[in-house]
Amino acid sequence: MSPLDLLDIDASLSEEERQIRAVVRQLVDDKVRPHVAGWYEQGRVPARELAREFGKLGLLGMHLTGYGCAGSSAVAYGLACLELEAGDSGVRSLVSVQGSLAMYAIWRFGSEEQKQRWLPAMAAGEAIGCFGLTEPDHGSDPASMTTRARRDGGDWVLHGTKMWITNAPVADVAVVWARTGEGVRGFAVPMDTPGVTAREIGRKMSLRASVTGEISLDDVRLPAAAQLPGATGLKAPLSCLTEARHGIVWGALGAARECLETALGYATSRTQFGKPLAAFQLTQAKLADMAVEWNKGYLLALHLGRLADAGRLRPDQVSVGKLNNVREALAIARQCRTILGANGVSGEYPVMRHANNLESVLTYEGTSEIHQLVVGQRLTGLSAFA
Repeated sequence: MSPLDLLDIDASLSEEERQIRAVVRQLVDDKVRPHVAGWYEQGRVPARELAREFGKLGLLGMHLTGYGCAGSSAVAYGLACLELEAGDSGVRSLVSVQGSLAMYAIWRFGSEEQKQRWLPAMAAGEAIGCFGLTEPDHGSDPASMTTRARRDGGDWVLHGTKMWITNAPVADVAVVWARTGEGVRGFAVPMDTPGVTAREIGRKMSLRASVTGEISLDDVRLPAAAQLPGATGLKAPLSCLTEARHGIVWGALGAARECLETALGYATSRTQFGKPLAAFQLTQAKLADMAVEWNKGYLLALHLGRLADAGRLRPDQVSVGKLNNVREALAIARQCRTILGANGVSGEYPVMRHANNLESVLTYEGTSEIHQLVVGQRLTGLSAFA
């Protein structure tokens, strides 16, 4: 048992859940940890190779059923996200975008033909998906999207730009959301369709072990069968975001745990003024406060996971989890950096990398301010968005 599990929370997990966690942790130990510092430094990641490895273990769309998906519980999926993000937030993002955004959108809103075409290959990691909602001028306000889809005979023609799209430069299919005469609609867009271009976004200071891009849609002609028939209105993409945010609630704990374990090991082995750093009151106070916040976040994630498995999880509850756990994980990473001193900024330790990554996690899938307003609306019954 980890010394960080002060409250014996692991005892609340089933044997199957612990086994799934162990398998994912071993995969991260074997395929991610030995290389991720280099990927981060180089700003490159072998996304397709990783996707195939994740597909072999059933991690892609693992909480979905059928079409080659594992059909795991929400808690098991959360534990997998925790272990993946303990390796790196960018690696967990690859899995989240693939399974909880692109695959989930097709699984929930797609036609049977679309499901058969895309989901088995995506579950196996042989095809990669991305989720085109955010635009250059419309991030937190997707209702103002300017990407348009118009009917032309029996076809649809799409025009617009999507920005900050994880997996876009390596994707085979994009789930693109566009405004039509009948409201917002979703489309499964093969990335080799004429008029579709993807440009990788470089010079990132965060999530460097993740492929991020811009998608340009220049009068892209699609058959009617490309539209997701079950997706009507903005609630459709927002429901996909709820799926992804649940994984982030867990994932952020993984980054925080890695930082805490690193800081704890460093503090007990590093000697200053004749004794280990961990023997100083200030260091113990820092470690104690961080461990308490980590355990609270773990309890919150587990509670939300059990609600999801019972079919009772609400979007505003996910906002509570995303707001709290990412905010606290970032605070933990920053505090752990102080315990490591100058070594905290070295790539030989994962702490600064996790802190930098969590700056992005704090923003994507809804900024902290957006989630505060979601919670505020739940408390007051009044919307502060308009």
